[in-house]
Amino acid sequence: MIAGYERHSPSKLNLFAECPSMWVVEYLIGERQPVGAPAHRGSAVEDGVSHGLNDLSAPLRDCIEVAERKYDSLMALSGDPRREKYRETVSDMVTAALAELREYGKPDGMQGLVEWQPEGLKLPIVGYYDYQWTRHGIVADLKTTERMPSEIKLGHARQVSLYVGGGNMAGHLIYCTPRKLEAYKLENAQEHREQLRKIAVIVEELLSLSDNPRYYLKLFAPALDNFYFNTPEARAMAYRLWGI
Repeated sequence: MIAGYERHSPSKLNLFAECPSMWVVEYLIGERQPVGAPAHRGSAVEDGVSHGLNDLSAPLRDCIEVAERKYDSLMALSGDPRREKYRETVSDMVTAALAELREYGKPDGMQGLVEWQPEGLKLPIVGYYDYQWTRHGIVADLKTTERMPSEIKLGHARQVSLYVGGGNMAGHLIYCTPRKLEAYKLENAQEHREQLRKIAVIVEELLSLSDNPRYYLKLFAPALDNFYFNTPEARAMAYRLWGI
C-alpha cells in the first residue's frame, strides 16, 4: 500500500470512478486542487444549518451570520471571481434548509462517524454523515448546488448508502439551490453500498502493484476534458506531471 493511504472514503472512491488520473494526483501524489467558492459556500451553509438545528430556538438571522462568517473566513485568501455572487446566496440557502430540516426536530447525531470494513477489504471505508434523527429513522446529507438534479446523483447515492448500512435507517439527500430545495429518499441502498465495496476492491488491487506513488502516473493519462481539469492550475499541474 502507498504510505498515507490508510482508509477509503466515499469521496475518494467516487473520484477514482469518475476521474482516476485526478485520484492519483490528489490521494497518491498528494497535490490537492484549490477549493473554490461553490465548495466553501457548501461548508458555510452547513455550519449555519447545524447551528440552527443544534439550537432550534436560535434566530434565523444568527444562523445566517454563522454561515456568512464561515464563508468569509474560508474565502479570505481566495481569488475566485465568483466570491460575491456565491456569498449573496448563502442566506437563502440557510433559510430554505432550516425550514425543511427543523421539521424533524433536533438531530441526535451530527457529523457522525461511520466505518465499514467488509470481509476481503484491507482498509475500512470511512465517512461522516451530516444529520441523523434516530426517532424518525433518517440519516440526511445536505448538498448545495446551482442546479437542482431531477434525482439523486450516483456518487451521492454511494456516499449515503454507507451511512444507512444494513440497518433500518433511511437515507435522504437534501439538495439546496439558491432558489429551490428538494429532499430525495435513497432507494436500493444496499446495491449502492455494494458498488462502493467493489470500487474499493479495485483500488486495493491497483495499490498492490507498487509502493511508489509516481508509478501510478504511468497508468492513467489526465482527462483534460473532465471538469476536474478545467482550471488553469489543474491544467498546469497536468503539464508538469505528465507533460500534456
